Amino acid sequence: MEFLCYHRDRHGSVALRDELLQEHWSYMDRYAAEMIARGPTFADDGGTPTGSLHIVDLPDPAAARAFAFDEPNYQAGVYRDVLLRRWRNTLGRTMWDFAGGRTDGNRYLVLGLGAGQAVDLAVPPARDELIAYGPLLSDDGATWLGTAALLRAPDPAGARAVLTADGYAEMEVHNWAFGGRPS
Repeated sequence: MEFLCYHRDRHGSVALRDELLQEHWSYMDRYAAEMIARGPTFADDGGTPTGSLHIVDLPDPAAARAFAFDEPNYQAGVYRDVLLRRWRNTLGRTMWDFAGGRTDGNRYLVLGLGAGQAVDLAVPPARDELIAYGPLLSDDGATWLGTAALLRAPDPAGARAVLTADGYAEMEVHNWAFGGRPS
């Protein structure tokens, strides 16, 4: 089962986040084989972290909750909240399979939080710019709760356009970068 976990940073927690970086990476190393995508989100300045995204393949919702809430930054108070949802990998690949590489162009996390009728279930035509894409689902996988996309786009408006504008109760666009230890 695939899960999207987005930890949102607590205001003023950058120093603590920096202090725990090696501990965070060591924790994530334990999930390397299950990782579909990972990386930090940033404020508009491009340098201030605002959150941490992980898409992982885990056995069940209990394992996903343990992954999200045992994470060192969460335990230490770096994060203010966690979005944890079942997810379906409609591209069938990991971020490391993205032909655009780790650094070429602007990268975004787009979260469309559902408002009733499911939309954007099919992969959009601009597939080459998608790093990860899929629906957010209830724990049992039966109910659509939204859609999440990682993509390369010229700007936030271009990233937002990957989802149907009026199909969501709320839509968020975050600057995002490939995560993990530097190579």
